[in-house]
Amino acid sequence: MRSGAKLAIVGGAFLVVASGVGYGGYNLWNGVTGGSPSRNEGEQRQTGPVTSEEVTGTAKDFLAAWASGEPERAAQLTNNPVEAGPALLAYREGAMIASADIVPGSPEGATVPFTVRATVSYEGHTKAWSYVSKLTVVRGLTTGRPLVDWKPTVVHPKLSKGATLRTGDAKAAALAVLGRGGVELTQEKYPSLGPILDELRKRYGTRVGGEPGIETWIDSGSEEVADTTLLTLSEGVKGRLETTIDPAVQTAAEQAVKRYRNASVVAVQPSTGAIRAVANSPAGGNNTAFLGRLAPGSTLKIVTAALLLEKGLVTADGPAECPKSAMYYGRTFQNLDGFELGTVPFRRSFARSCNTAFIKKIDDVHDDAALGKEAREVFGIDKEWKTGIASFDGRIPAEAGGEAAAQYIGQGTVQMNPLTVASITATAKAGAFKQPYLISPGLDDRAVATADRPLNKAVARQLRDMMRDTATSGTAAKAMTSVGGDKGAKTGSAEVDGQTDPNSWFAGFSDDLAAAAVVLSGGHGGDTAGQVVSQVLRRR
Repeated sequence: MRSGAKLAIVGGAFLVVASGVGYGGYNLWNGVTGGSPSRNEGEQRQTGPVTSEEVTGTAKDFLAAWASGEPERAAQLTNNPVEAGPALLAYREGAMIASADIVPGSPEGATVPFTVRATVSYEGHTKAWSYVSKLTVVRGLTTGRPLVDWKPTVVHPKLSKGATLRTGDAKAAALAVLGRGGVELTQEKYPSLGPILDELRKRYGTRVGGEPGIETWIDSGSEEVADTTLLTLSEGVKGRLETTIDPAVQTAAEQAVKRYRNASVVAVQPSTGAIRAVANSPAGGNNTAFLGRLAPGSTLKIVTAALLLEKGLVTADGPAECPKSAMYYGRTFQNLDGFELGTVPFRRSFARSCNTAFIKKIDDVHDDAALGKEAREVFGIDKEWKTGIASFDGRIPAEAGGEAAAQYIGQGTVQMNPLTVASITATAKAGAFKQPYLISPGLDDRAVATADRPLNKAVARQLRDMMRDTATSGTAAKAMTSVGGDKGAKTGSAEVDGQTDPNSWFAGFSDDLAAAAVVLSGGHGGDTAGQVVSQVLRRR
């Protein structure tokens, strides 16, 4: 376990006695009202926006008090000293800051950026630590004094409410995480792997011979939220953990997602289930690629088409209606921009992503729960995957009427993420489900999920052919133009309440690599998510 300096807690209240000031009545009043409880008679209360002089002076005084190790004085210069005082004391005593030089930058309105150059010292280990943060000056609600608007991010940009800075023995053992070919996977080289590397370290560090080092970290204060390492004073002894990540594919994935504000992608090897890449933007944020619960739009038509083919309700070359709209249990469904194809081979409706061609077949299925069964029995969805880290393996809950129809085109209550859609694509390519995994199941004797049955061979062949058509002459053609090899794809877009643009989805394969991506508010599938997937598939 990590161990570091402990802060004194007296009767559940934080107490500072330096300069004779206690965080009791005075600071409590100050924190609630945003100012001092009293003013000299005749002193005029200031109103209106803070002036540039007030911004500069308040920031300078606050940063000087903080840097000199006077948390009680610095706290009094904020609009919430009850929270600011303990946080600033914890900065010095919890994070073991031996000294700090805090230099303000040029104000931008009421906001002042600043650079912290600190020295951390713990049990004979000393290291320099530098980072940039910012503060904003506001006017106190009661007194009108200029005060620092207190937020935990003032102390460090990654600090959140309830979290604390600590320096001590690391909770988890040191670990070198390796990709294929023995290449070490570091956060510096692969930024979006940061949270995953932290999780792997906690799960497997000691199992593979690692020993803890000494670190400065953000203690989240919650078992459900991972701590964040900020500085390593001593490495400890690194264990070595092999993963299935392919550095070349991972590099392509990292580069692809960072072009968009919120994007995630996963690449899987169809023949084995080995995960070759996982990337998210923003880097270091939520692992939407593995944990997202989003409607996947028309990429789910891979599963719906498999269901209709297996039930003999369609064939790739057989006729299927694609009208402008179709109704099911009083709910009307339309195609993008209201297009219609008439009666055409089903493969053409698949390639053009015709919603109504799928909706028209629901009555013939005679089972509202059939889509969920197909996803589970053939594609391994909702089978309690054990990838080596936390993951969500998809869900298609039982629905009826119009809500069941929405599921057929990947809307409504369907929940997927790039991991599950990449696996669906891999299953279509290989003809059988292989549970995706990041760490070899043999390392910790994990039981991987299995499907009840493979795809019917004739169905698998038709499904792959329709995906190939989509990649060469359908909605995915533009994105897949530069992808070589045996290739296939499916586009998707999912409408989300409150969003102007739908989420963009794209799934594709090239030879023995399948990938899926989502770009939140990214528009239509081929426009944004398609660019992410094609870049990953072009990793060569």
